[in-house]
Amino acid sequence: MPTVSDWQSAAKLIDHTLLKPEATANQITQLCQEALKFGFASVCVQPCYVPMVSSLLQDSAVKVCTVIGFPSGATLTDCKRFEAFEVLARGARELDMVINIGALKSGADATVQADIYAVSDAVHQERAILKVIIETALLTQEEKIKACELAVAAGAEFVKTSTGFAGGGATVEDVALMRKTVGDRAKVKASGGIRTLADFQAMVSAGADRVGASASVAIVRELGAP
Repeated sequence: MPTVSDWQSAAKLIDHTLLKPEATANQITQLCQEALKFGFASVCVQPCYVPMVSSLLQDSAVKVCTVIGFPSGATLTDCKRFEAFEVLARGARELDMVINIGALKSGADATVQADIYAVSDAVHQERAILKVIIETALLTQEEKIKACELAVAAGAEFVKTSTGFAGGGATVEDVALMRKTVGDRAKVKASGGIRTLADFQAMVSAGADRVGASASVAIVRELGAP
């Protein structure tokens, strides 16, 4: 697993995130300034802020990340695909999409995989990265495994625990299960409720390759960041 012995290494594993619906332009600007200062992997924002973030992060190593079908995952597949193309055209390089949770729980595996593939195909046409949010808080263990398998089969680079909007976030147990399920076929992103260095280290130790957090600055400062 990646080292988290120093704050610079930790920062490279963090998607600095602000997805609250009431987030303001000033808050998004501050988010980007913090990402540039500390060297976070990406800034993750709602789609409407992608053009602004792309401009603020221009020529930096910090990636522009956004969400698709967020937070319920229940939008039409064609809408998710259209949304993906639109944000890609505006500078997004990492897309975190929510699966069709109801379809998964209904046993409609082909529908779920086709939904993911439609976005995956759009993302990969632009040589970007897809993370698939399976929303672990709403799934049984068997459904979590199935969701991960379907995401890998559809070409996702990452499977991700949570939106943070469904009453539960990342757990060590879920991250470990997802890591075991995908092996080296995909990476794992832990997101939701990760607020301290101890939380962050627990997720990385369990197998997370990336962590989504809004408390990113506090986490790296626990490791000595200025």
